[in-house]
Amino acid sequence: MTPSRNEHTIAAACEVRGRGYWSGREVRVLIEPARIGTGVVLVRGDLASEPSCPASIEFRNDADLRTNLRRGEASFAMIEHLIAALAAMEIDNCVVTIDGEEFPGLDGSSEAYVNALREAGLIVQAKAKSRLVIQDTIRIQDQGRWIEASPSTDGRNYFEYRLQFNDDTPIAPQTFGLVLTPYRFIHEVSRARTFVTQSQAETLRARGLASHVTNHDLLVIGQDGPLENELRFPDECARHKTLDMIGDLALAGVEIVGRIVSFRGGHNLNGMMAARLAQLAAAQIKQNQSQPSSAQQYPAHATLRRVA
Repeated sequence: MTPSRNEHTIAAACEVRGRGYWSGREVRVLIEPARIGTGVVLVRGDLASEPSCPASIEFRNDADLRTNLRRGEASFAMIEHLIAALAAMEIDNCVVTIDGEEFPGLDGSSEAYVNALREAGLIVQAKAKSRLVIQDTIRIQDQGRWIEASPSTDGRNYFEYRLQFNDDTPIAPQTFGLVLTPYRFIHEVSRARTFVTQSQAETLRARGLASHVTNHDLLVIGQDGPLENELRFPDECARHKTLDMIGDLALAGVEIVGRIVSFRGGHNLNGMMAARLAQLAAAQIKQNQSQPSSAQQYPAHATLRRVA
């Protein structure tokens, strides 16, 4: 691993409120600044002991259609939209307190988190941020689906998602890719929403799940397009899959330099790749610690704000 930039936290606390897709429960998410080296720590403010869990692949708890974390009695559901916003906006240290298990579904995107974090502002902290530079190609695959991490040709982090469902689904094949920067995430990815087909939505509702979620709360796609809704981008589905991938891979705990490409992948494959990247980072951490930092050491309280 090599240093790239300095660590960041937010300049002020901010919050987001909403209702969970699966639980239907109203929750408050409070995001507060944290010291150097804290990382992203999730806290269950509704439980007496206020148990916590680092946003780390070590504590990932597999679930269909979402990413969950659990450490002891501290369990958190559908974290990926928040974690994607934090990672893409380069916020490394913060404490996130929620008064329930499931994070709010909101409109199915990261936009509300992005808006709150931009309003809070950013502080550059006096410690170099380590990054993992991909040196060799890594591919993880399962039943025709795969995710691959390969070396970057320009020293930047590139994400690409190639979406392709079976012939009987109404969602056409589509591909979206971008070099990840805060600006591009805000304007090209953060507004892309969770989606399901009409038949998937009907199946979930028949099982008594997400019965309160309407066609306005996420994209429900029928044979002729979104039901009672409109696409924000022609390739919004691929963009949302990219958003999920960014959030899931952030659980590796390092800034990645490489090309990340997924074909028909989802949360499970993303989790496997995050675990592999975390292993690579752990294997290199001692060497990284023995080398002097080349990152510019900014004053610990120099406040910056992202420009839209």
